[in-house]
Amino acid sequence: MMASTPDQSPLGRASSYVDQYDAGLLFPLPRATKRAEIGLFVGAVAPFFGADLWTAFELGWLNARGKPQVAIAHFTVPCESPCIIESKSFKLYLNSFNNSRFADAAAVLALLRRDLTEAVWRGAAAQSSVGVRLLGPELFDREPVYELDGLNLDRLDVECSRFTPAPDLLRTLERAENEGPVTEVLVSNLLKSNCLVTGQPDWASVQISYTGAPIDQEGLLQYLVSFRNHNEFHEQCVERIFMDIWARCKPLKLTVYARYTRRGGLDINPFRTSHPQTLPGNTRTARQ
Repeated sequence: MMASTPDQSPLGRASSYVDQYDAGLLFPLPRATKRAEIGLFVGAVAPFFGADLWTAFELGWLNARGKPQVAIAHFTVPCESPCIIESKSFKLYLNSFNNSRFADAAAVLALLRRDLTEAVWRGAAAQSSVGVRLLGPELFDREPVYELDGLNLDRLDVECSRFTPAPDLLRTLERAENEGPVTEVLVSNLLKSNCLVTGQPDWASVQISYTGAPIDQEGLLQYLVSFRNHNEFHEQCVERIFMDIWARCKPLKLTVYARYTRRGGLDINPFRTSHPQTLPGNTRTARQ
């Protein structure tokens, strides 16, 4: 099956839960459709690098003797892949491992990497594989909880009256000609958007790091709040935020990283940056 449209996905529909391994449950969606809305048409070079960092908290299978096994899984999906995976289909796919027998965790990991890589590169030659890491119960107590570092925008007492994306709220502060660029890391816990198909709320914390002319913090917070009634997938919201700041504030460097609360045992955490750098550790926040 080629990548299709959100309305054809399992989202918002009654679904039978298959408990025998089935890679065909994965439903890829093309990135190009929503990227065109923010000015990234097919063939255009995106001004960002990055990845979508997923965590699966509900992964289990049977060993060769039928004994249940459990793990937490971390996935890294490169943002240059032509497709994302619709999250409900991802959950259904992971559920299909529940009553399937595998020799060991390595066999499960190999299938996950193969199937997910095929799905996100569907219709194109794979340039890189999806990263997969499995953590067994013996490692669960090593999973830390950290909040995003940075100056918290939520301290600002601002009036918010716009609840669909309003990039005109973004602006830089006036400064003297001899003032150089600033480097800031700003965070907010007030990002909320809605699922593109079902309209269910998606909650997130977001970290914005930049070097350039100082960005007006009140306007930036109001802009982030303006996503409150916006319907779009997590990956698409983060790319929209990146492109709006990039176009209107013209920073020399920019990174946008959002950690969304989990749904159906899955969280999605898109990371986009204008310059090559190490991906952040896939470390959950308290709300996740």
